[in-house]
Amino acid sequence: MANRAVTVSSWQMAALFLTFVTGSSIVNIPAPLTGAAENAAWISLWIANGLGMLMLSCVLYLHRKFPDMTLIEYSRQTVGRVFTVVIAVPFFLMTFVMLADIVGDIGNFFRSTMMRETPTYVFHLLTLFTAALTVRSGIEVMARMFTFLLFIIYMSSTAVILLTLPSYRAEHLLPLFPHGFEPVLHGAYMAWGFPYAEIVIFSMILPFVRKDREPLGKFMFAALFINGLALTLAIVCTIMALGPMSANIKYSLFTLARLIEVAEIIERIEAITGIALITGSYMKATIVLFAINLGVSRLLRLQDERILIFPIAFVALMLSLTMFKNELEVMEHVGVVWPLFITVAGVVPFLAVTIAAAFKSDRKGSETNVLE
Repeated sequence: MANRAVTVSSWQMAALFLTFVTGSSIVNIPAPLTGAAENAAWISLWIANGLGMLMLSCVLYLHRKFPDMTLIEYSRQTVGRVFTVVIAVPFFLMTFVMLADIVGDIGNFFRSTMMRETPTYVFHLLTLFTAALTVRSGIEVMARMFTFLLFIIYMSSTAVILLTLPSYRAEHLLPLFPHGFEPVLHGAYMAWGFPYAEIVIFSMILPFVRKDREPLGKFMFAALFINGLALTLAIVCTIMALGPMSANIKYSLFTLARLIEVAEIIERIEAITGIALITGSYMKATIVLFAINLGVSRLLRLQDERILIFPIAFVALMLSLTMFKNELEVMEHVGVVWPLFITVAGVVPFLAVTIAAAFKSDRKGSETNVLE
């Protein structure tokens, strides 16, 4: 059972959720998605966002049925202890890979844009150490701090988009389907894997929502819709500013910040923008680390849930330094492997638990009607 002394309000949970789905995606998703779907990348995004709405509906459904339990705990009640272990192993493997991916991307960002001479492991170590300290502080501290940082990220992104206005060319948005609809589906496949299939992580976190009259579902769906708008704006503005090059330039908002030049006064602000944007990746890494630690602790029935935080962070550090040999492997992982991996290891087991819970509920209802 979740510790009821440590809770957050519904809107704070929605802010954490918005941080999670927007954090690293607003920096990373425009380039690969444009490379896959070209000018129709924003259509791919909304197809994936719709699938994310369905995933969020399942997460909220199980939260309503088991409000004080995590995925591990209500899985024990619906499918039994043995099957819970069977689905937990690939689920936690998936979350470890996710955490290592996020941290690895932070290191790659700094090495390729701002601090080229610094070894990658320095960024990985500092990110995971800071994330581990934040997780130890508790979800209430995370919610308060991340809400403030999320505001900074959105303001920074909005400023970049507005100040780059002179560089936009609307004609770059056409043609919309130069190679048919198949690239759009490929883009939707990529956007589904990152970030919308990752919503399954919140099946571990929702028990910490305070029981009040605030409409959690409405806040969560509103957050997902805002995420769709923010990513669409980032993609469309990137295409208008960079044209065909948008598919080949990583960290597009950082690149847009380099184009800003207002009366020779406001210029060269990409460093500030880059720090603000990469903060989102740190927050997402912290949320994933929190979910892994909580899930493993509940699976092993540990009394002290903080004891595994640093060992988990160390394992993620080793993974982040050894998973990929070069940039090509990273691109293949993001565009091909990750959407399939998270679907098989994370989404399918979660949906199996959802179906089992719904079937068990219907059977209990039928038995009650017969007795009456």
